[in-house]
Amino acid sequence: MAHWLVKSEPHKYSWDDLVRDGETIWDGVRNNQAAIYLRDMRQGDGLLFYHSNEGLAVVGIATVSEEHFIDPSDEKGRFPAVRVKPVRPLRHPVTLKAMKAEPRLSGMAMFRQFRLSVTPIEDEHWTLILQMAGDA
Repeated sequence: MAHWLVKSEPHKYSWDDLVRDGETIWDGVRNNQAAIYLRDMRQGDGLLFYHSNEGLAVVGIATVSEEHFIDPSDEKGRFPAVRVKPVRPLRHPVTLKAMKAEPRLSGMAMFRQFRLSVTPIEDEHWTLILQMAGDA
């Protein structure tokens, strides 16, 4: 099972929206590298749900419930989407500031490709973020 970090601006689609909906299509990704990551996702992969622009924190754990398909919002049919569902909120959100202060997270793809809405998470980073949240 692989792990990923997905970002969403909470005023557009928040963790609470995902919990309310029970499942959603992760669509609207138009960056080629992020699209490759979406295509690499497999059913059951773990997702860290990160609030971007506001909050700036990992707030929940979700999972890929359906592997990639053509994004219904893409008129040209070029970009993929996946279906995701919530697993549980983190006990304590893990802020961007806390992640940047943790030297063992310095190699996270999120820090190298900050503008991407989807990035892979290495197993050790996944475990450490869950520990920081009080969820390990």
